[in-house]
Amino acid sequence: MSIVTVQLGQCGNQIGFEVFDALFSDSHCTQGLCSKRENEAYRSSCKERFFNEEENGVPIARAVLVDMEPKVINQTLSKAVQSSRWKYGQRSCFCQKQGSGNNWAYGYSVHGPRHEESVMNLIQKEVEKCDSLGGFFIIMSMAGGTGSGLGTFITQNLQDQYSSSLKMNHIIWPYGTGEVIVQNYNSILTLSHLYRSSDALLVHENDAVHKICAKLMNIKQISFNNINQVIAHQLGSVFQPTYSEEGSFHYRRNPLGDLMENLVPHPEFKMLGVRDVPRMSENSLAYSTFTWAGLLKRLRQMLISNAKMEEGIDWQVQPPLSRLPTLGKRSLSEQLRFNTSIANLVVLRGKDVHSADVAGFKDPALYTSWLGPDNAFNVWTTQRAFSKYEKSAALVSNSQFLVKPLDMIVSKAWNMFASKAYIHQYTKFGIEEEDFLDSFTLLEQVVASYCNL
Repeated sequence: MSIVTVQLGQCGNQIGFEVFDALFSDSHCTQGLCSKRENEAYRSSCKERFFNEEENGVPIARAVLVDMEPKVINQTLSKAVQSSRWKYGQRSCFCQKQGSGNNWAYGYSVHGPRHEESVMNLIQKEVEKCDSLGGFFIIMSMAGGTGSGLGTFITQNLQDQYSSSLKMNHIIWPYGTGEVIVQNYNSILTLSHLYRSSDALLVHENDAVHKICAKLMNIKQISFNNINQVIAHQLGSVFQPTYSEEGSFHYRRNPLGDLMENLVPHPEFKMLGVRDVPRMSENSLAYSTFTWAGLLKRLRQMLISNAKMEEGIDWQVQPPLSRLPTLGKRSLSEQLRFNTSIANLVVLRGKDVHSADVAGFKDPALYTSWLGPDNAFNVWTTQRAFSKYEKSAALVSNSQFLVKPLDMIVSKAWNMFASKAYIHQYTKFGIEEEDFLDSFTLLEQVVASYCNL
């Protein structure tokens, strides 16, 4: 089944390029540590999901590119052509000459209705090229105007027009220090609207990815390219083909559907995060060896201590001995020291994958009381290695990992809203104070629901 990717705004288009480049590079890598026949099946499965074939043999990404300024789309198209390995379709882009001025309301209320027909037509044409549609993967930032505002509008349209198809929004969470003064407004409006129209929100935090670049990749001057490549690697480690069941050598056909089924058991809990091990610079990789037991031990501790990377894991945090409710009210910091999960998916790739023991993720103490490990935990595997790693493990988790960042964004937005700062920039495009209050209410309920796990 094929996935149609919708790249929105500067951030969405730049990450989208890195994702397709990572997928293509991996599927055409000759060091996959598996037989030629298996490698060909893997490549064919990846191509069906993410690429169309063109007559001259150059694969075309199953993607629609949308931005309200032409610069980034032009750069993205030319980078794909220069790679000479794959490219975007000639008629799969929509751009204008005027941006959204980092204003969610402008992207949502002005650009959305104005360009709805053109953008939805492009998406429809991309859908028609799929033999079988697995769903939509929508890449967007939530800090600016186009990715967040127009991205939200397009997601709602997809929900209306393709109600039976799955929609996963890949959201880039802004730096805490902030690039945009109204980013907290844009963020709460984006999240609250997507909570109603998307099936799952897969979140990457810029601050966490920045630390991975600095501490694990040893990059001295970190650019958005570096950050986007780390994100693309993590997404590839989840979405590249894996076996459909244990002991089978057939690749699963609908990764998006399987992912949602495994990880989103209730519509009130749809925030997903990704962690992966190992992650290091190429120089370090040459001198490193890995065991499945070591990788999985670190990944499990990253999960329960809510560490976003291997370095600095808090090994003191342990699951509570019992999932019975504690007497008395615990503080937010105490509650969140141990990261309770609703559901987890571990994706293992590489040598001797059949020998990996994932029993540590089946401990009932890791999960909420209303969903046992039998329903809450899944593992996907393939013997084929991913990227340059002989063994690698990725974890997609629906857990309390975002409670603190979400609570912080809601608080900062509320402080600005209480003093009516910049509200006029939104009301003049039809977003009323009532809309803000609805957003606050919904997101406070999300925080409360995750806190009460």
